[in-house]
Amino acid sequence: MATAAARAVGVDIGGTGIKAGIVDLDQGILVSDRMKVATPAGAEPEDVLAAVREVLDRLGIADDAIPLGVAFPAIVKNGRTLSAANVSDKWIGFEAEKFFEDGLGRDIHFANDADVAGVAEMRYGAAKDKPGLTILTTLGTGIGSALLYNGVLVPNSELGHVQRAKHGKDAEAFAAYSAMERESLSWEKWAKRLQWYYDYIEFLFSPDLFIVGGGVSKHADQFLPLLNLKTEIVPAVHRNNAGIIGAAALALG
Repeated sequence: MATAAARAVGVDIGGTGIKAGIVDLDQGILVSDRMKVATPAGAEPEDVLAAVREVLDRLGIADDAIPLGVAFPAIVKNGRTLSAANVSDKWIGFEAEKFFEDGLGRDIHFANDADVAGVAEMRYGAAKDKPGLTILTTLGTGIGSALLYNGVLVPNSELGHVQRAKHGKDAEAFAAYSAMERESLSWEKWAKRLQWYYDYIEFLFSPDLFIVGGGVSKHADQFLPLLNLKTEIVPAVHRNNAGIIGAAALALG
């Protein structure tokens, strides 16, 4: 196991689940079991805090001095959540970092969930040492995104919320993995929606690499070969653990 100085805890808060683990920051791997609880219905602040306490208790580090990073599905600026994707509207304009620090009794590093997944892939995965613009997208309850340019994160990109002209819904309502499940789409039908989405993002940004994360990335062979893009598109190395690993990595800066 890594030395104490090279270990941190990552907590990944999502629309459906809250996951946590202890991470070896030298290698970018989990060195504990991954603990997971369901995100409380409504995802209001006090309930989410209680669920985070539960996963930390299960890890046995609730009162430990080990650094802690928390990933959250919202725009995050200066510790404040400015949006509420798939969580309670009470998070909008909320002093979230201070709320968690007060509630957990410890300092934390708090950031957007897709951004920390991007950091994990940039430091330890598919974006490591990649020049130019890499765009990571997480396909899950919604669509998160991280922009990585020459090894630097450009935070809070929110590319899941690009609008579909004349449809009245954004991209994630149409093309997230949750849309596939909700509408019982085949891989082929879902891939046609992803084709529209990645074509659009490709046109807007001309990236050098797409990385696909989220739990569905473990099934990448079912849908990535169905896409026809100018840009290389690959699954995330750390898949559904990227949020935990990236949050832990940011806990040490």
